[in-house]
Amino acid sequence: MGTMRIRSEQMFASACEVLVGGVNSPVRAFKGVAIDDAAVLGGRRAPLFIDRAEGPWLYDVDGNGYIDYVLSWGPMLLGHADPGVVQAVSDQARKGTSFGAPCGLEEELARLVMTAFPHVEKLRFVSSGTEATMSALRLARGVTGRDGLIKCEGCYHGHADSFLVKAGSGVATLGLPDSPGVPADLAKHTFTIPFNDLAALAATLEQHQGKIAVVCLEPVVGNMGCVPPVDGYLAGVRDLCTRHGTLLMFDEVMTGFRVALGGAAEHYGVTPDITTFGKVIGGGLPVGAFGAKKDIMKNLAPEGPIYQAGTLSGNPLAMAAGIATLRQLMEERRGDYAALATRTRRLAEGIAAAARSCGFPAVCTSVGSMFSVFLRKEVPRNWSEVKDSDAATFKLFFWAMQERGVYLAPSAFEAGFTSFLHSDLLVDQTIKAASDSFAMIRKTC
Repeated sequence: MGTMRIRSEQMFASACEVLVGGVNSPVRAFKGVAIDDAAVLGGRRAPLFIDRAEGPWLYDVDGNGYIDYVLSWGPMLLGHADPGVVQAVSDQARKGTSFGAPCGLEEELARLVMTAFPHVEKLRFVSSGTEATMSALRLARGVTGRDGLIKCEGCYHGHADSFLVKAGSGVATLGLPDSPGVPADLAKHTFTIPFNDLAALAATLEQHQGKIAVVCLEPVVGNMGCVPPVDGYLAGVRDLCTRHGTLLMFDEVMTGFRVALGGAAEHYGVTPDITTFGKVIGGGLPVGAFGAKKDIMKNLAPEGPIYQAGTLSGNPLAMAAGIATLRQLMEERRGDYAALATRTRRLAEGIAAAARSCGFPAVCTSVGSMFSVFLRKEVPRNWSEVKDSDAATFKLFFWAMQERGVYLAPSAFEAGFTSFLHSDLLVDQTIKAASDSFAMIRKTC
């Protein structure tokens, strides 16, 4: 207890003078877990400032080490600063960091992605997950000649205008309105339904017959915590989309290569029309992609009339990092996925059991190497049930775990992640930290 955070607090105060909120992405400001009462854990508000990371560990500017379950919000399946990835980036940097022109690395990475996702026949690389989903939506609208988008409440597909309607995640963490700055004339084309509710999807498609271009799903939700699809849900969505001539988009920015080598499509045996990627395929560098069958992708410029462009798309540093990452996942780690999923499940169950032993209601979810612990009595199926969790206790738990050297997402509405370097010993340490944290909370609050 009593972790020193003096430099982080000083750096945050200084950063607030020049950066909006002191950060460059809202959830990093720790507002969702802020504790103003100085009598409770000393009062906590300032985020950690990170100095370096290695394997499953983060180290802050005050010299404290933390077992990392955020992993840069998902991409670090191989852990931080993997030697092979670092070497690939270093070698490429000596050749040049950006070309704005084609290079062979783009094709090599594309073929690796398509090997794991055989329903993707052509790809377009972009620079972020937001850019991937935004571009994929434009493609879907252009191909179908329809404007409508159906998304699920609480699912986050990046900050493009059309997706910032009941977007969950950081928006929910900060308690902000759904879509300020988004024109009503654009937002009216986005229709939201509860996740895991086939009847709601069927009714919406019927009500707007012939007007819905695409249904966009996080096949395993990661932006309101890890919320898996119930049995038959994804297959039912696939069937409804086919019957209505609507494209199905799987947002695999989080799940791709993480819940299985071939993502959620492989894990659940359901094939979407369009797939978006991010995070893992760049080895932690800024990258995204979207892909589909050739007859869909041929509509994209320069082959077709639907325009999309990006100076940094296919950036050689990101391509090199992605190739090094995917080759290791596909050649060296392919047989390790089952053990990683088992270890992740044991972690989540251990944390939930620690909470219940101290009198707090708790349930857990996990799919592959994604997990969540919800402070409620039953596993949530959608956003309205997730919101019914005990957010006040989560704040205390977040800081108590940080005091014990465990770094969790600073939001009750985010999934956690493990890497291949999170050993059984680290899982045991984390469960022990959770047990001590909940016991402390019960005793002092």
